[in-house]
Amino acid sequence: MPNSESYERFLALHAREGGFVMPNAWDGLSALMLADAGFEALGTSSVALAATLGRVDGRRCISREEHLAHARLLAQLTGLPVNGDFEDGYGEAPEDVAVTVEQAVDHGLAGIGIEDTTGNPEQPIRTFDDAVNRVRSAVAAGKERIVITGRTDNFIQGRPDLDDTIRRLTAFAEAGADVLFAPFPPDRDALVAMITAVAPKPVNVLISPADEVLTVSELQGLGARRISVGPTLYTHAMGALEEAVVALTDGDLASATTGLGFDRATQLLSRER
Repeated sequence: MPNSESYERFLALHAREGGFVMPNAWDGLSALMLADAGFEALGTSSVALAATLGRVDGRRCISREEHLAHARLLAQLTGLPVNGDFEDGYGEAPEDVAVTVEQAVDHGLAGIGIEDTTGNPEQPIRTFDDAVNRVRSAVAAGKERIVITGRTDNFIQGRPDLDDTIRRLTAFAEAGADVLFAPFPPDRDALVAMITAVAPKPVNVLISPADEVLTVSELQGLGARRISVGPTLYTHAMGALEEAVVALTDGDLASATTGLGFDRATQLLSRER
């Protein structure tokens, strides 16, 4: 069911002095661990979700229904606002994006991101007009019931065009997007240029610029209002798993079986909600 209180909490975080960190969960236990640590909102990660299902991200391998159910689970388990990393919004037409946003509201999401990607590796970025129309459709469908993030993936799709990126972000802002996002700008000067171009609207930063990893306080000092981590917590966990697998193949049971105790997992999973 729609949750106006969750939406209002999430929107208010973006207006708060200094902003906030929004880590990305990939299953129920990871979401509960992040909530227990005190984070005030969570994001889904399409990369991590796809990987948990044995699929590749960005190729429309995760259905709208699967992602909606996943996001709703995270929200129900934690009681936190959840932002959905919903790739291009599912579907070719702006009207399809509107349906996705309506369903995201119905599933209790507090926010949703709409990318300008196509799912086609040969032509990964949509035309400018198509991308803007899709964000405009999402905003109209959201009707101040869900935080809309307009996102361009120019940088991560091999299109290092800062001018076009700023043009897209500015157009998304003018179309009514609440938050703007362009993952991995090349450096801090590019990040500041994007933040300045769409001010006073908030910008989400994924970890850092491409050339260096800044601290949370450094990013906030540059004007970032929301900091997400994408699939990196998931890949960090998978890195620990791979180390344990290597230890196990070497016969080292002690190293292979360290980690989170099941008592701790049960404690988190058993809390009243």
